[in-house]
Amino acid sequence: MSLRLIALDLWLRSTMKRRLATASVPDARAQMERDAALLPRPPGAVWREAAVAGISAWRLDPGPAAVPDAGLLLWLHGGAYCLGSPATHASMVATLALAAGTGAVLPDYRLAPEAPFPAAIEDASAVWRALRAEGWPAERIVLGGDSAGGGLVFALLHEIIASGDRPPAGVVAFSPWTDLTLSGASLRRLAWRDALLPARRIGEVCELYLAGADPTDPRASPIRGHFAGAGPVLIQASTAEILLDDARGMAERLRADGVTVELDLWRGLPHVWQGFVGVLPEAEAALARAAHFVSSRLNKP
Repeated sequence: MSLRLIALDLWLRSTMKRRLATASVPDARAQMERDAALLPRPPGAVWREAAVAGISAWRLDPGPAAVPDAGLLLWLHGGAYCLGSPATHASMVATLALAAGTGAVLPDYRLAPEAPFPAAIEDASAVWRALRAEGWPAERIVLGGDSAGGGLVFALLHEIIASGDRPPAGVVAFSPWTDLTLSGASLRRLAWRDALLPARRIGEVCELYLAGADPTDPRASPIRGHFAGAGPVLIQASTAEILLDDARGMAERLRADGVTVELDLWRGLPHVWQGFVGVLPEAEAALARAAHFVSSRLNKP
């Protein structure tokens, strides 16, 4: 455990976790944007705004290290389906994409409570179809997402397979939220240990997003989805976060459908620690592993 991790853990508990425990959605959104603006962006990361399927999005061109015919990373940002934007995740996603030698797309999908379920998965599916219509082969796209966005990429994968389209080359998920029935024991067992997420508000967030919809719908809880035929998956999660069982359960569901899964568990890290790239050595190490996975999927023989 690095000294920076110890300091970050203390700061998260004393500031961000307390704020999230009481903040309104507008206040939490504004704070997330302010915090993200402090994170450094990697050299060479130039994002441009470009709508995809009529949905606002940020696009990143492949860096100079990219191979010819570089692939594409389609990333769905986290934020409990209520917070976040391309701006809040630009640093992390750019670091990952540039290290993997690929381009990236960060859609600004609709958020609850203004646009509850199924708006987010409808937007994600529309972006996927638009990229395919642009001429992107499925095997040149890797899906990625963190937290709620991690759940959303598995919901999208379920939709892609159900539609009969070819699946993407692979999936990367950081601390995915995959079970909106809230049945994971780690939601309670690790509530004290999680440095960032206030467990007592997760039910409230679920209600804002679902707005009365069935939490067992696989588009909301992809842990109940079907994934036979999907490409390899990398899931990174921490042993000290309340969504640990969501990550483990998702890995089990995928394996039951014959999908190759690497469940990469890190001890004592905060939720989506990869987002602290430039601050936390463990973030850079985790992103390097993820970049290797993305590159290997897009450049396989």
